[in-house]
Amino acid sequence: MMSGRAKLMCILVVLAGAAPAGAMASGMGMMGGGQMPSNSPGMPSGPRYNAAEEAKSGAAAFEAGRFRDAARYFEHVTEAAPRAAVGWYLLGMARAAAGDDKNAVRAYEKSVKLDPDRIDAHRDYAVSLAKLKQTGKADAQLDELKSRAATCNDSCPQATDLKAAIAAVKQAMTPAQAAAPAGPAAQLTTPSSLIFASSQAGDLAYVRAVSLINERRYADAMVSLDKAEEAFGPHPDILTYKGYTWRKLGHLNRAEAYYKKALALAPGHRGATEYYGELKVLRGDMAGARAMLARLDGECAFGCAEAEDLRRWIEHGGDPAS
Repeated sequence: MMSGRAKLMCILVVLAGAAPAGAMASGMGMMGGGQMPSNSPGMPSGPRYNAAEEAKSGAAAFEAGRFRDAARYFEHVTEAAPRAAVGWYLLGMARAAAGDDKNAVRAYEKSVKLDPDRIDAHRDYAVSLAKLKQTGKADAQLDELKSRAATCNDSCPQATDLKAAIAAVKQAMTPAQAAAPAGPAAQLTTPSSLIFASSQAGDLAYVRAVSLINERRYADAMVSLDKAEEAFGPHPDILTYKGYTWRKLGHLNRAEAYYKKALALAPGHRGATEYYGELKVLRGDMAGARAMLARLDGECAFGCAEAEDLRRWIEHGGDPAS
């Protein structure tokens, strides 16, 4: 993993037009159990906006200090990719930088729900809550970060990011910080100061990859996934998308290798489990596919789209959309 926000998990998941999953989705959900492009019938034919292009315009506006314009572009990203945690996070960043913490909180809340593993989203969500004096909710986010740090015990790849996030939230919650006027010192705890070129490039590469997958431009998508992995490391969402892409290119053995890598890093990853199950259906390994479905049913106490999608594949004996 690289320095700065590039170390963070960019889990994501479902782009419009792909009905589930993620790239700036997986997510990458990519993933907190996020999904991957859906093959379910009856889904919209495509998003109104191109997520990659809108994200690129939003990033340019943000860098130029035009935060309200950036927020508008990132709103388009969330419309095109409503289940992409990264898109909602970027929207929260832009709104917070524009001084609209009330609506920033709503975007951050959506991001952490879609991808509970995003350290940056929990951090900035808590900071904005602190600014709004919603201490109880800010404390809850801080507790989440502390709990993960305790589990990590300085030994996981996210240890440094967790410590920095906890420090930023604590600073934002101190009375002096809450009362301080906006300025360079206070700005240090805001999302805009936490943007790094490497992670931004990774986010954009991830969004572009998902957009290309939705366009069935799989070879081009693989190039963008490689760039995303350079920024974020071997994240399970990225690995799952690589598996999906290799599968669509007809290389089932390579696809399987990536699904296994994703599940080795995140055994409960719903997107990887679903798509590995679908691959088993394609190979005629129905027992293996049912085993993957059983894992999903165990993960999804109240049901989830991944389990239902795989169930349809098993019942149909292949892609139900074919």
